Amino acid sequence: MENTNLNAKTVIAIPTYNERENLEWIIEEVLAQAPGIHILIVDDNSPDGTGQLADALAADRPQLHVLHRAGKEGLGPAYLAAFAWADSHGFTWVGEFDADGSHRPQDLPRLLALAHGSGRPDLVIGSRWRRGGATAGWSRSRQLLSRAGSFYVNAVLRLDVADTTAGFRVYRVDFLNRLLQRYVIESKGYGFQIEMTWRTRRAGGKIVEVPITFVERRAGTSKMSGSIIKEAFLEVAKWRIRELRKQV
Repeated sequence: MENTNLNAKTVIAIPTYNERENLEWIIEEVLAQAPGIHILIVDDNSPDGTGQLADALAADRPQLHVLHRAGKEGLGPAYLAAFAWADSHGFTWVGEFDADGSHRPQDLPRLLALAHGSGRPDLVIGSRWRRGGATAGWSRSRQLLSRAGSFYVNAVLRLDVADTTAGFRVYRVDFLNRLLQRYVIESKGYGFQIEMTWRTRRAGGKIVEVPITFVERRAGTSKMSGSIIKEAFLEVAKWRIRELRKQV
């Protein structure tokens, strides 16, 4: 049975840009799967009216909050804004959740159970590549590309994390505060999740992975591109070179 008292101290951040088609059902499913939880929609001034719909839905849902941003600045800045919001509003945990339907709401309770548990992890990752994890609707080549990406990141940065690019996460807010006081997060796009995993590991944070099923987006158009992935992997090499130079 879900602990609603702990859920009330948890906010799930959902960044949006043109996700009007997906918004209402995701909100309803997340609230149904995790009673008592709060949701923060972080909208980057979506032209399709996602932000306005979020405001309308929040009008009669006290657990739903909306943070409007001036324009599209990338995933990283959206989540950093959500982390700051969670801290200023007194939450203990803050989660990350995609608006496109690729993260299943029914997997959320298992992430929360670990995040809220006595082991006190600083970061819980919903992992496609731990035993029991899976993808649905992905081609074999896409699976291999994702696995190869995590293999590369682990080989270069030595993280010992099966799914380094996963975006389904829950952080302890007090740990994030310490982390963000120590490091400046540079990544704005695909590399953000890798950089946060790397910084968490280097800061001595406790990372736990739980298997989840990642599905093809439900509606709309993917914002991923080959150039974004290439940029992220170049960043990984740059971070490792910086570390090696500091050791010299």
